Amino acid sequence: MRAKTPNALLHGTLDALILKTLAGGPRHGYAIARFIEDTTGDAVLVEEGSLYPALYRMERRGWVDAEWGTSELGRHAKLYRLTDTGRDQLAAETATWRRFSAGVSKVLPPR
Repeated sequence: MRAKTPNALLHGTLDALILKTLAGGPRHGYAIARFIEDTTGDAVLVEEGSLYPALYRMERRGWVDAEWGTSELGRHAKLYRLTDTGRDQLAAETATWRRFSAGVSKVLPPR
């Protein structure tokens, strides 16, 4: 049996990772992906095909706002920022993740 790839394990946690990233301030899509990848030591790789649909879904749900602005490189970019509803969602998803990971750790304890 093959082990799941890191991207397969990402399903279900991407929203929380994006929301947590945006809690640090507004970012454009590429910066969100790079932050997650850099922070996880490339254990989590965020592909455009997953990132942008998640951002659009979160925008429709009112968790993030988006507006056009200028990136740190001076390029025209869509910047996403966390809303108050998004902060509430981040708190809920963080609590859910903690319960889930604590339960899984009972079956698969860390070394």
